[in-house]
Amino acid sequence: MSTKLEIQRLKAEIKSKKEQCADNMSLEDKHVPPLGKLGIKTRRVLKGHFAKIYAMHWVSAEKSSPSDAKHLVSASQDGKLIVWNGLTTNKAHAIPLRSSWVMTCAFAPGGNNVACGGLDNICSIYKLSSKEQPIKVARELAAHTGYLSCCRFKRDDSIITSSGDMTCMLWDVESGSQKQTFSDHNGDVMSISVSEGKGTFVSGACDATAKVWDVDSRWCMQTFSGHESDINAVHFFPSNLAFGTGSDDASCRLFDLRSYKELMQYTHDKILCGITSVAFSQSGRFFFAGYDDFNCYVWDTLTGKQVGVLAGHDNRVSCLGISNDGMALCTGSWDSFLKLWA
Repeated sequence: MSTKLEIQRLKAEIKSKKEQCADNMSLEDKHVPPLGKLGIKTRRVLKGHFAKIYAMHWVSAEKSSPSDAKHLVSASQDGKLIVWNGLTTNKAHAIPLRSSWVMTCAFAPGGNNVACGGLDNICSIYKLSSKEQPIKVARELAAHTGYLSCCRFKRDDSIITSSGDMTCMLWDVESGSQKQTFSDHNGDVMSISVSEGKGTFVSGACDATAKVWDVDSRWCMQTFSGHESDINAVHFFPSNLAFGTGSDDASCRLFDLRSYKELMQYTHDKILCGITSVAFSQSGRFFFAGYDDFNCYVWDTLTGKQVGVLAGHDNRVSCLGISNDGMALCTGSWDSFLKLWA
């Protein structure tokens, strides 16, 4: 009992110290200029899937060739993984999947590999340079005991997966071996985001917490709470010193690693549905979120105000992402279409 009281006392002391250090100045006091009207419109529609789209991911422009920099991959429950040229809307590859119950997909940084997984509990790797047509699976990473909710390449030769078995795993792509298991969540892990060059990643789960992990040591470095329901999406801020979340509690939030606290909530009285996906603009000023009400809402990261709504889908917006040059936003929906906005 005395230990419990000591823990409570220490928690209260930490909270008090945090409040003393908090910067409570409003942004108006800091003369942050207000945003003008957004001119974002649909510029392209990618048609080719025939069932609900569940995931999409842009290739990383820094490490891919300029010709591949406009490419993105999408996964649909029509059993196809399609690699698109976002600029021309052409399909570069259409890969038939062994299991149509796909929930996630990812592009490797170099643009040579793509991965996907879902209710089969397996992360499947495909090499786009393969001479076989259609492209066959190159590697199957099997160790999770629950569905695969998200996968993200750390490098071309390693990938991190999250699962409904409440764990995340780090894999060696070439050998197919599991290198690390990250286990601290008390609910299905729904989403992960890998930091650029810092050796960390963040995970969001159905236990309503987000956790930051050290890839090498496999330890959970920080746990962030505040959401009142499942966290469906996480995404690192461009500086990698903060991250955004989207939850079934109808709120998005911004958490800061250095101050170890929630900085901002993005909510509106009239938005009552859950969030499926989130992404920051390249500058970090805009925070895009896909919602169950068929819309993508745009938030001002600094003020927490809604500054735009991208309407055009006829069903749930299930995924979204910003191209690595920051020039385009892609949204994917259960209406079977991908839309490119700029």
